[in-house]
Amino acid sequence: MTVEEIKKGLLELSKEEKQAFILETLPDLAKEVIKEPGFMMQLFPVMLGILKESGMDLQQLLQFAGMMGSSPEQKD
Repeated sequence: MTVEEIKKGLLELSKEEKQAFILETLPDLAKEVIKEPGFMMQLFPVMLGILKESGMDLQQLLQFAGMMGSSPEQKD
């Protein structure tokens, strides 16, 4: 399966299915790719774009991250 075929299939999912896919797969996908600093520099503008489109500003994100950092980690 090509990246384009995967992308096409994902874009055909409902909003709820897309949300579930992102929440269920992003942690697993990120484990491998975040080890490369170059990739993180490519990902950062994408994440900032998503943040901007959401209407949330960076300060709100930092406050949320601070709250998440002070709470106990959830284990599966």
